Amino acid sequence: MNAWLLAAAFLTVGGLGPCLLVGLRGEPHERLAGLNLASTIGSAVLLLLAQGFSRTSYTDLALDLAVLAPAGTLVFTRFLAGKERR
Repeated sequence: MNAWLLAAAFLTVGGLGPCLLVGLRGEPHERLAGLNLASTIGSAVLLLLAQGFSRTSYTDLALDLAVLAPAGTLVFTRFLAGKERR
C-alpha cells in the first residue's frame, strides 16, 4: 500500500461517510448538498486511486464524473424547485 492508496482510503471513510449520512437523513436541500459534495469527493478518490494503481482508466472515470455531476445537481435542483411551488 502506498501513500496514494492510503490517502484514498482516508478520504473515502472521512469524506464520503458524512456525505452518505447527510444524504440519508435530513431535508431535501441538505441531501442535495450531500450528493454534490459526494460527487466531488468521489472524483478526488478516483484520481488518487488512479495514481496509486497507475491506471489511466480511473482518471478518465474521475474526469467524466467531474463533468457530469454538476448537470445532475441542476436536474435535482429543478425537481426540488418544482415541489416547493405547488
